[in-house]
Amino acid sequence: MTTPVLAAQGSRVQTRGMWLETALIAVLIGFLYSEIVPDLVSDWWTQPALSYGLLIPPLAVYIASLRREITLAIPPERSWSGCWLVALACLVFLAGSLSAEFFLSRISLVLLLAGLVWTFWGMARLRTLAFPFLLLATMVPLPQLVYNTLSAPLQLFASSLATDMAQALGVTVYRDGNIIHLAHVSLGVAEACSGLSSLSAMVVASLLLGFLAAASLAGRLLLLVLSLPLAIAVNIVRVTGTAVLADYQTDFALGFYHAFSGWLVFVGGSLALYVLASVIRKLTLWSDNHAA
Repeated sequence: MTTPVLAAQGSRVQTRGMWLETALIAVLIGFLYSEIVPDLVSDWWTQPALSYGLLIPPLAVYIASLRREITLAIPPERSWSGCWLVALACLVFLAGSLSAEFFLSRISLVLLLAGLVWTFWGMARLRTLAFPFLLLATMVPLPQLVYNTLSAPLQLFASSLATDMAQALGVTVYRDGNIIHLAHVSLGVAEACSGLSSLSAMVVASLLLGFLAAASLAGRLLLLVLSLPLAIAVNIVRVTGTAVLADYQTDFALGFYHAFSGWLVFVGGSLALYVLASVIRKLTLWSDNHAA
């Protein structure tokens, strides 16, 4: 029969072994990503369009802590199946390092952490942390190839609709490609005005609002899908507003308004997302009540 003393000693040994494993893995991860993570943080800090990334890791940790009782209520179960995800993360990391593709190197960290949770805690616990890991994935900027592919069409689309809307408001304007010509000034719809900058932030906002406000998985997915055209729409409103103001007050439109409108667009888009999330939640609850 195992005595209480021996059981306590065994528990302490098991705890020490767990902390030793954790420390060893943390050191290895720190060594592998010693250049990648600081470079990613530098992008968040120096590029305004990516500054939302600074908020993602604390938010993911906070949401995971809110669900810690659910997670820890599930008994940990080591699973060798998680090693497949760890191996995939290593391959993605290697591919990113050899091809100098920052996206692959950075996203491999999220895959690696998820794989380690799966390996040491089991799939059941990993499922309870699915949303924090999904949120962590959004902290990685889009690959440059995707950005370059989408940027030009969105620039033309935004400039075209902004021109039509400005003309409908009585402004004399015509468009040449992504250049909007007014009576006194010409405005170029640059890559930063294509809508991709606000798109990533709006996706993150839709995920958070969907998690907090939406009543079902279908509602969250619908809100995520709606955030894409909404981000493009609010950006077109921004470009239109710049064109209309520039026709009357060029200095104001290209000065204070141009610098402030980026935040204004994000706040307006977030409010619109909140309204959509509230409507989706009410419709979901109404549907569930009538189905019952």
